[in-house]
Amino acid sequence: MASPHARIGHQALAVLDVAFRVPCIFIIDAIFNSYYDPGTGWAGAAARIVLRFLGILVSGVVLVLSQKALLKFYMLFSAVLLGTVAVLVNYYATSHIDFYSAYYTAALGFKLLPRNGPTLWLGMVMLQLMFGIGYVVLLNIQSVFAVLIVLDVMIPIWGLILELPVEVRQLVAIASGLVLLVNTIVYLIMKLKKFYYSGRYVYLLIRHMYRIYGLQLLVEDTWKRIRFPDVLRVFWLTRLTAQAIILVYVVKVASSDEGNRSYLISWEDFWEVLCNLIISGCDSTLTVLGMSAVISSVAHYLGLGILAFIGSTEEEDKRLGFVAPVLFFILALQTGLSGLDPEDRLVRLSRNMCLLLTAILHFIHGMTDPVLMSLSASHVSSFRRHFPVLLVSSCLFVMPILLSYALWHHYLLNTWLFAVTAFCVELCLKVIVSLTVYTLFMIDGYYNVLWEKLDDYVYYVRSTGNVIEFIFGVIMFGNGAYTMMFESGSKIRACMMCLHAYFNIYLQAKNGWKTFINRRTAVKKINSLPEMKGSQLREIEDVCAICYQEFATSARITPCHHYFHALCLRKWLYIQDTCPMCHQKVYIEEDSRDSAAFSNNNGYVAPNENPGGFAAAAAAAAAGGEGDADVAIVVAAAAGPELENELIEDNDSIEYDEDEWGTQNGGMPVEEDYINDDTDSSGE
Repeated sequence: MASPHARIGHQALAVLDVAFRVPCIFIIDAIFNSYYDPGTGWAGAAARIVLRFLGILVSGVVLVLSQKALLKFYMLFSAVLLGTVAVLVNYYATSHIDFYSAYYTAALGFKLLPRNGPTLWLGMVMLQLMFGIGYVVLLNIQSVFAVLIVLDVMIPIWGLILELPVEVRQLVAIASGLVLLVNTIVYLIMKLKKFYYSGRYVYLLIRHMYRIYGLQLLVEDTWKRIRFPDVLRVFWLTRLTAQAIILVYVVKVASSDEGNRSYLISWEDFWEVLCNLIISGCDSTLTVLGMSAVISSVAHYLGLGILAFIGSTEEEDKRLGFVAPVLFFILALQTGLSGLDPEDRLVRLSRNMCLLLTAILHFIHGMTDPVLMSLSASHVSSFRRHFPVLLVSSCLFVMPILLSYALWHHYLLNTWLFAVTAFCVELCLKVIVSLTVYTLFMIDGYYNVLWEKLDDYVYYVRSTGNVIEFIFGVIMFGNGAYTMMFESGSKIRACMMCLHAYFNIYLQAKNGWKTFINRRTAVKKINSLPEMKGSQLREIEDVCAICYQEFATSARITPCHHYFHALCLRKWLYIQDTCPMCHQKVYIEEDSRDSAAFSNNNGYVAPNENPGGFAAAAAAAAAGGEGDADVAIVVAAAAGPELENELIEDNDSIEYDEDEWGTQNGGMPVEEDYINDDTDSSGE
């Protein structure tokens, strides 16, 4: 385990790594947003294009450097910057400052104590000494050369002390700067070979990773390595903060000119500043990416908070921080957000935010629905466990209504308002379906008697909800088609409509029809199996191996001589067509079952009975607990068409516990008997 100092050092390096990459984003954003003057001629235009290309190329290369290479680059850059500042200070001091004349006044209008010539001379010496030592340390120059470089930086100051003529002092400052420039060029030439081999190594490494893992994994690895989302967040927040300071300063200056000396700005000024910040926060592609990164962070912690509040531990539900920014960025590209006029951009951004809010609410419903089903199906009686989920569900029902009311109160009907309203109504219907199924399961848990019609009611409720959702999907497709043809058509909108038609219309209709066929087939299979009632059940004196409840009225018999509740059998048939007790085929169309005897789950053979019956939930049998078995079957049956389709498609991936599957209630290892029988038969 790493020590606290090591963790702090690692976090400090991570912060520096992000901070050093942010200026590259600023440079690229400034280049893309720079004004193009067409009146400079072809030579000026060509030079400007070359400079822009070089700026973007260098910034992009620095942006993707490794952490070690990035630190070395900034050390070299800081050394060059210190040397340049030292030369400029020497030239300015030797050309414009008279040490033995007027008093020195500090910058920003604050008058400090009067400083005479020797005091200012001593300050110049200390300043240039710091610049020289910093230059030497950053370039890692050895002892003798380091002393010479520091003396070279200090020589123009000695010219001031000796009161040399102005021309001589300027010549000395220029010579000192040339020596520093030559030293920097020689250092870079000496390191050129190392730069070449480092660049070649990086190129070969990238080519090797591209050939093995492909472009997608290479981009994902680079995205994570350079912490690009964090870089975008810092870029956007820093840019917004700087603009906010400037705007507030301008507002305060304007207020002071009008005679208002208050330290606070009015509400109207605050609202205007806020609107201007929002408008400038999405005026380019990079700023839209930065806003998406900020939305990602907010949505991520919102999702974590909701999961913790409702008590969910599902790892897959923590994807809100990925879905929300991607949807926002797609909406921004689809509507051309960064290219709109400021007023239109603010309106379009508010509309996109409304759509994003409805999508987030739908996603939150997807997180709360499994928790609702789990609590109701497992018959948890603690009110503390139910209250958070019910509260979130209630908010998911109320918030769309309030949003729709507010929008309809302020806007006229258009395609955008129709889409938001449709999403809100759809969400309300989803919440009603979830709460209805939750209520059915809670009623079933309140009574100890098996409710055979529960599965039918759950299926009817969820099917109704899915049909309404499918209708809304078709309506939204028509709304999008109208928008694309008559309002704002674009390639991105066309692609989104194709995806919507495939995933939300075609696949939903296909899966719904498949679920209906599977259910009808399961009912047909159940009806084809013989049923046992009355005195026959009393002779068996056993319970259903699926739900561990007694047979109150009837039982279905499988061809492999096992019997279960008809409801349990039907739920298992949604999963696969084999007996969970012996894995034999359940549905046999031949009429050769009339003369066969049947046995109960403990091996009991009842006389004069036809074979039949059906097993439900081998997965529940492998769970090894009464409550877990009941929960697994009920949740699988009540989870709706999506989960049912997943279970149907994953028949081959279902695993069983060999020890528990191989033992019956009496503890006899039947699997070993089967193996021995197969061995004996093969030996013969």
